[in-house]
Amino acid sequence: MEGFTYTNIFETKALEYLIIVFFFALLVPFWMILNKKNKPAVKLKSAPGFITADSLKLPQGIFFSRFHTWTYLEKTGEAKVGLDDMLLHLTGEVAIEHFREAGEETRRGEALARIHYNGNSLQIISPVSGKICKVNEMVSENPGLVKDDPYRQGWIYTLKPDNWKADTDSCYLADDAIQWAKEELVRVKDFLAVSSMKMMQEPAGIVMQDGGELVEQALTRFPQEVWQEFQEKFLS
Repeated sequence: MEGFTYTNIFETKALEYLIIVFFFALLVPFWMILNKKNKPAVKLKSAPGFITADSLKLPQGIFFSRFHTWTYLEKTGEAKVGLDDMLLHLTGEVAIEHFREAGEETRRGEALARIHYNGNSLQIISPVSGKICKVNEMVSENPGLVKDDPYRQGWIYTLKPDNWKADTDSCYLADDAIQWAKEELVRVKDFLAVSSMKMMQEPAGIVMQDGGELVEQALTRFPQEVWQEFQEKFLS
């Protein structure tokens, strides 16, 4: 027949193209299924649960004391006081027991409150001296506020400071607070590593990986004796 041309695909590269197209048609769905299965594992791996200096909240303008409490002077002249983020990472969500009431006087270094976790407790020390103005009862009713928002809704007292400048001279601010936090994390790691060897067969508060990072709520893995020693070394 005139005008009709027969092409044998076996004598050209057309068959090779068909095979390649067919191969990719099978590969794409397989790749999508495989990638979908791997997504949860990738997400889980991205949440290590370690306490590092980068994971800590250290807002600028807030004074941090070596007692692991913080204070901030408001425009009203009242100073808010609360627990720092490092302590809350070590203990997790804690119940608050207030020691003081509005109108009472407190001195820097005196106990303001106690935190509780599963039968263990720590006393919270005041970073400044002054007269108690307000008690944040919300943190007693909703302890999660302290852990989730320690520097705003999670404060525990406001007080009228007696000697703000002298009391805060020994506190850490801005870059000094960041450097102190890094050094303090090393101290805590060493302390819990030694405590692990004293109290248990295997280390419980330290993950011996990449230099031994602190795990979240590391202190909750230890008995009250270790909490008491932690009080003496880090909060008193």
